[in-house]
Amino acid sequence: MSPPALKSLNRSVLVLNQSYEPLHVCSVRRAIVLVFRGRAEVVEELDAFVYTVSQAYPIPSVVRLGFYVRVPPKPLALSKRNVLKRDAHQCQYCGTKRGPFTIDHIVPRSHGGKDTWENLVCACHSCNNKKGDRAPDEIGMVLRKKPRRPHHVTFIRHYVGVPDERWRPYLFMDD
Repeated sequence: MSPPALKSLNRSVLVLNQSYEPLHVCSVRRAIVLVFRGRAEVVEELDAFVYTVSQAYPIPSVVRLGFYVRVPPKPLALSKRNVLKRDAHQCQYCGTKRGPFTIDHIVPRSHGGKDTWENLVCACHSCNNKKGDRAPDEIGMVLRKKPRRPHHVTFIRHYVGVPDERWRPYLFMDD
């Protein structure tokens, strides 16, 4: 193995279902095993290689499974951390990205508001204190975007990021 290949083995690989929908992210080592066993094919590759005695194999960046995996919808855990990530650590009232942040109930719990993805948003302390125990429309505050339950592709983009530009079309990020 060449030095660039050793460095490349520490990267992540995007795993696509047979239908090209993103499933998850795995290590380069796991992706190479999937390809050698014939369970996946390389869709996008890096400019580095893994060498054997007689051949050089490209290191994958994106692999596609050769069979369809039916993935039941997994409920994403509703937590403060996940709400902050969904909202990109930005106050949904004033738009500031300066923390510290808290979680705000759009419809306050005292008015029957529930702990749901659609009722929780990221808010700075100033906006949260200004809103208090009232609905945003009561005091003229407007949400920047309507909160909703995130999709697992959203979480791949936010948690893992996009370490390789070759992932962008598969994560629905083509501009």
